[in-house]
Amino acid sequence: MNKFALASISLLMGFSVMAQTTKKPTTTTSKPTTKPATSSQKPSTQPPLVIKNATDSASYALGVRIAQNMKAQGFDKLNMAIFEKAVNDVLQNKPLLIIDNALDQCIGEYQQKASSAKSAVAKAEGKKFLAENARRKGVVITPSGLQYEIIKAGTDTVKPKLTDRVKCHYHGTLINGFIFDSSVDRGEPISFDVNGVIAGWTEALQLMTVGSKWKLFIPSELAYGDRQAGAGIPAGSTLIFEVEVLGIEK
Repeated sequence: MNKFALASISLLMGFSVMAQTTKKPTTTTSKPTTKPATSSQKPSTQPPLVIKNATDSASYALGVRIAQNMKAQGFDKLNMAIFEKAVNDVLQNKPLLIIDNALDQCIGEYQQKASSAKSAVAKAEGKKFLAENARRKGVVITPSGLQYEIIKAGTDTVKPKLTDRVKCHYHGTLINGFIFDSSVDRGEPISFDVNGVIAGWTEALQLMTVGSKWKLFIPSELAYGDRQAGAGIPAGSTLIFEVEVLGIEK
């Protein structure tokens, strides 16, 4: 099942839950009154949805997981009425308003537009952050826009080359402090090729000496750009890393 089909199921299940838990207030034919309504005069509602068996549990659990996946992909602002009609059209074997061959294109265009909008906001926030950060004492700015400050200077004079493989410890956060990855927290350093990481890392590593520890402030264009990197790094994000070069592997 592709991710768009999977996403569709989640919204369908969301409609099912909403339909069973919410009911419009009932109307009466009684004459209007000038007296204020008392606290006992509340709209009647159906009792909340109850999980009764394993099928219900699995249905709800699957709905939650799929909805979480939908939200992560940016499908949280859809037209629910049109979506519900599409689901009913398929289940009732009615003619589709959009031909099947064009469905994935429609979904892709929406997703791209939503991602671009979020990316633009993140880039603006990152640009403001970097402008303020650049004024701090000790922050160095390279021609590419990479910013760094030296936490610890290494005693070695050897610097990694583009063709080298290095062993590092790192701690990565967004500008709001959210930790998206950390070898330090895992207690296990990582080895990788200098030319096999994001551009900001590749540039910084070739400037660092073995044994040094720097704090890197990487603009989105030197990181993942308009792409979202997993659930932890939204598109357009400026990234912050504390990086320690432990050695160059032979």
